[in-house]
This record gives sequence, structure tokens and C-alpha cells, in this order.
Amino acid sequence: MKLSEATVTAMADVIDAALDSGSTMKIYTGSAPADADTTASGTLLASIPLNFPVFGAASSGVITLDITGPPEDTSADATGTAGYARIYKVDGTTCIVQFDTVTVTAGGGEVEMNSISVTTGVSVQITGAGTITVPESD
Repeated sequence: MKLSEATVTAMADVIDAALDSGSTMKIYTGSAPADADTTASGTLLASIPLNFPVFGAASSGVITLDITGPPEDTSADATGTAGYARIYKVDGTTCIVQFDTVTVTAGGGEVEMNSISVTTGVSVQITGAGTITVPESD
């Protein structure tokens, strides 16, 4: 199957449109579950309010998380090592996107943070943007 660039760009925009004002990124310990529909595992370390819209406009099927600010949880919920991240709708239970790797800034993870060693009550910031690419072909 092969899709046009216009089609994959429209599909990427649909992902962003599924998120609403008040969406959050939740950071968890451990390995990522099999997919975004599987129940979250590990310890919830931080809930970071995201900008709206959550992603910038799609280009060639690619959307990038808006990290203007940067998005931050000023008081982490628990202590642990960040393993993966999920973006939830404003209801806090509907997961739309899962990023399987979290690293420190410039570490190459799908999401980058100021530190992956999170401590209860300490600030947690997203410093590197998560990117989603809808492929033109399989």
C-alpha cells in the first residue's frame, strides 16, 4: 500500500485533533506496554500539562510535540527512573499516544526530559519533542 503525502499529512493532523485542551503527558517507570491500548504499567512519576494544540501542524505526515515553555510538572508524584511516556486526553484515562523511550536531553529518546531520575516533589520538564510519522507506504 502506498499513500499520498496529502493523505499521510491529513492522517497526522487527525492524531493531533484527537487531543484536547488539558491533555497531559504521563511519565512512568519500567518498560512500555505492548501498545497504547494496553493498561499502563509501572509507577506514575509525573503528569505534565501539555500546550494546546499538543502538536504542531503536520508536514509530510509528521507531527512534533509542542514543547514551548517547556511543558513541566512542578512537583513530581513519585521517585523513580523514567521509562516511557503516554499522552492522555483531558479525561486522564484515554491514551492517544505512547512513546516507548524516554531519555535525558539530547539522549535520542522519543521524548527527552531534563532528567530521567525523577524525585517526588521535584520539577520534571519535557525538553525534547516527541515526533509521530505516518508512513506513505508499508
